[in-house]
Amino acid sequence: MRKLGKGARAVVGRLVRAPRKGSVIVIEFPDGMHEYVTTPVKRVLRLAGREVFYIETVNSRYRLEVRGREEAVAESAG
Repeated sequence: MRKLGKGARAVVGRLVRAPRKGSVIVIEFPDGMHEYVTTPVKRVLRLAGREVFYIETVNSRYRLEVRGREEAVAESAG
């Protein structure tokens, strides 16, 4: 997940549940001890045929790309 805007960095981890209007997005970091939590979601837009979401929360906007576990592990190792 990447926050949209100047100077934003990517957040990589396990998405705990699908993004839904009114709920927060929780991403658990690989260490299992920390997590990234957004403010409540206002809008969710999904690109057709892809696992890419644009999410607007109460105070931010994000681009969320969902990848399979195998693909994410291979990318982080390379």
